[in-house]
Amino acid sequence: MDQHDFVRLSLLAFGLVVLSFVVLGFSRIVLPSFRAAQTVAAPIGLVGFALAVFLFLRATAAAIGLAPIEESADGDGGGGGDGNAGGNESA
Repeated sequence: MDQHDFVRLSLLAFGLVVLSFVVLGFSRIVLPSFRAAQTVAAPIGLVGFALAVFLFLRATAAAIGLAPIEESADGDGGGGGDGNAGGNESA
């Protein structure tokens, strides 16, 4: 797993948790009971929460050195897309 994948999964986890609240709110309007709305929204929230727990454990393992997260493999070094990784202009 590289940094790009880690960030992508983090955004996915955040999106799933937010989506579960949106589904819960919409389901409360459409479905006849709050229990049914919770039943519809719960799987989405559980997957998002489980992904967040996995990412926390993965980041902890990287912080203590057990399983480091590799640098991004996109090749530009994060320098803004112009190929100049350091950001220094040399004329």
